[in-house]
Amino acid sequence: MRALFLHAAHDARVAPFNLREKRPDEVMLDVAGVGLCGSDLHYYKDGGIGSAQIRQPFVPGHEFGGWLCEDVPEAGLKRGALVAVDPNRACGHCAHCHAGHFNLCPNVEFIGAPPIDGAMANRIWVPRSQLVALPAHFTPLDAVMLEPLGVAIHAVDLAKPRLLERVALLGCGPIGLLILQVLKAAGAGEVLAIDPQAHRRELAQRLGADRAGASVTELRDWTQGEGAPLVIEATNSPYGFRDAVLAARIGGRVVLVGIPDGDTYTLPAAEARRRGLKIKFSRRMGEVYPRAIALVQNRKVDVASLVTRKFTLEEAPEAFRLHAEDAEGMVKSLIFPNGTDR
Repeated sequence: MRALFLHAAHDARVAPFNLREKRPDEVMLDVAGVGLCGSDLHYYKDGGIGSAQIRQPFVPGHEFGGWLCEDVPEAGLKRGALVAVDPNRACGHCAHCHAGHFNLCPNVEFIGAPPIDGAMANRIWVPRSQLVALPAHFTPLDAVMLEPLGVAIHAVDLAKPRLLERVALLGCGPIGLLILQVLKAAGAGEVLAIDPQAHRRELAQRLGADRAGASVTELRDWTQGEGAPLVIEATNSPYGFRDAVLAARIGGRVVLVGIPDGDTYTLPAAEARRRGLKIKFSRRMGEVYPRAIALVQNRKVDVASLVTRKFTLEEAPEAFRLHAEDAEGMVKSLIFPNGTDR
């Protein structure tokens, strides 16, 4: 087998890969597809995210689906069935888990975050409890996109948009564009989208944004300087927090979803303080897969429109390079380690 390894910042290599020993509760998957997530890109650009640093070569990839290599009778699944995977395995015992915050568990084992190898490989062992059964007509693309859609659902859950409320959305990458569609499904009103890249602004408008601009200055002009009562930030910019504050009206709410390059925000404190803002940070997701599947199945969310490039495993280092350079036309890339997106 082969896999993509991240050795350090800007050092991605495809090399032979040997699976570790199977654990008693695991089942093997042939990886059908895996997404290149913004967090994977942070490992590539920065060598880590906070305390999660690359200390030895590891295999990324937490947005994925695969074909079962054996029957899983307790779940009613047969060998060859396409399944999605929830990469988050919380301990279930700590105070945070008991409070229902499985996404914040400090003892989590997360597939594709160092030192735990992920799915950018031909095969992977997965705990049976983390398998997600799929409707028969779902494709590998659908399976892969359920995890980022889950992140978007969790962010909107935290935001609690009010019926027909105006929302400012900063960042029209994959997570931002999924948040946009979930906001619309949840009954939000006017969505004002901001992204510096023209092709992402165009896609945002096709997916339901009422207006799309290149900077927060435009958004403030659209609102006569007032700003929006709800702001959701989904950028990779160190200025994302600052821009979210500037986009918010007095007494507004801000939800921060993005991970800034360099793991640092730049923020003028007075602007946030004088607005009396309510601020939440979003991390990963909770129990969201049933809703994610329903949104795709009922065509409330179009996940396929976000996928702008497909790569083989051998081409995966090029995918990382293109995204790190913000190459023209890139939104979401999927990698197919076994050479097919059937």
